[in-house]
Amino acid sequence: MKYPVVIIGAGPAGLTAAYELAKHDIRAVVLEKSNTVGGLAQTAEYKGFLFDIGGHRFFTKVTLVEKMWQEIMGDDFLTRPRLSRIYYNSKFFQYPLVPWDALKGLGLWESLRCGLSYLQARIFPIRPETNFEAWVSNRFGRRLYNIFFKTYTEKVWGIPCTELSAEWAAQRIRGLSLVSLVRNALFRPNHQDKDKVIKTLIHEFQYPRRGPGMMWQRFRERIEERGSAVVFEAPVETLFWEPGRVLAIQAGGRRWEGDHFISSMPIRELIEALEPAPPDEVRRAACDFNYRDFLTVVLIIRARELFPDNWIYVHDPGVKVGRIQNYKNWSPEMVPDPEMTCLGLEYFCFEGDELWTMPDQELIELGRREVARLGLVDPETVVDGTVLRIEKAYPVYDSVYQRGLRIVREFLEQVPNLQLVGRNGMHRYNNQDHSMLTAVLAARNIALNRRYDLWAVNADTDYHEEGGEISEAELAALEATQPAVPVRLTDR
Repeated sequence: MKYPVVIIGAGPAGLTAAYELAKHDIRAVVLEKSNTVGGLAQTAEYKGFLFDIGGHRFFTKVTLVEKMWQEIMGDDFLTRPRLSRIYYNSKFFQYPLVPWDALKGLGLWESLRCGLSYLQARIFPIRPETNFEAWVSNRFGRRLYNIFFKTYTEKVWGIPCTELSAEWAAQRIRGLSLVSLVRNALFRPNHQDKDKVIKTLIHEFQYPRRGPGMMWQRFRERIEERGSAVVFEAPVETLFWEPGRVLAIQAGGRRWEGDHFISSMPIRELIEALEPAPPDEVRRAACDFNYRDFLTVVLIIRARELFPDNWIYVHDPGVKVGRIQNYKNWSPEMVPDPEMTCLGLEYFCFEGDELWTMPDQELIELGRREVARLGLVDPETVVDGTVLRIEKAYPVYDSVYQRGLRIVREFLEQVPNLQLVGRNGMHRYNNQDHSMLTAVLAARNIALNRRYDLWAVNADTDYHEEGGEISEAELAALEATQPAVPVRLTDR
């Protein structure tokens, strides 16, 4: 089979690239190893219940991406109120912070201690400020750090906060401070002026009425209407290349030839699939890419309503669950029966560890016990459940990944008809809008013969591009919304 462009992966990046190419009347084939579109942004289904893997708020500061969302979804794009809380010490705290709610939850004495801890941090900051704990404590006080930052961060990354870099904290919590939290609670910003909104403090967002997978199914339909194809159950087996170009891909037992190739598959798997084998340095680079995985325990509960939150961050070290999604509150259409509720309990882990290998029924029982312990659900009302394991959900930024990226980028200079896009394609912990933007630029490199540097899109330095369709101001706005990834200090 031959297409002008062969794309690996039917997630947000791969489908966006095919959609942009279709606008320029260029056919493409999208090869997807699973049987559904959306990748990490798919909508999964179990007995009519729909669930969003990880929870995908649709909020962007990039006009190009926002217009694409609107033209695809139209009236099926809902504006949803955002409510999320932090569970700590058997109590719930609204987030973004509401001063009186926090005061009530902490109590007068604990609030006073937090205030004194904050003043102490301002007068006697921790020096040197080398790790996450020191950085956050200096800006919020040690007591607030212990309440609202420490436990959840260590659950997500599996690394002590004292071993996470201060640079990561500065990027991940950019623009957020105790002062900004209080200001936001007292004077809500105008969300029409997106440049002034701190993303983590938004009070509403947009959402497809049947979950994010609804959008990516629409992308697939638009792509196929214009002569392109999405092929399921086509895992990449071999990537044939020679100095100067990629020739073809063997996927799902078939050979796919093309003039241009775009990949969103994990870099480690891409390198291992190269035929003939690349230079030794490139093959060794495959070991430089590591990942954090997670699983979702879905509980079906006989209850019309449980709690009003979209999601809850669990800061209780006594349970393993890190975050709980209430899919009915993302969109009522996620639950087929109004008398039922569906929760997603997210557990962060590494592929192959104790949680990952635990049998499904044991995980469902663990989830049932933990929501009961948190006081969220009567365990007798849990009537069913299922488990989703998500491989390579988060690219890990350790001491060697930069070396691997340098080697891979040098190798790509030898095969200019291969471009890498998306989260795992570029080993970058980014949001949907960033993944889509890299895909748009890759498609324009092909369709318009441009020379956009995709690697510069998420760089800290200024981004320079040729053509001018996307302003530097928009790209700078995008960078301010991208989640950073921690670097373990002992890996340096």
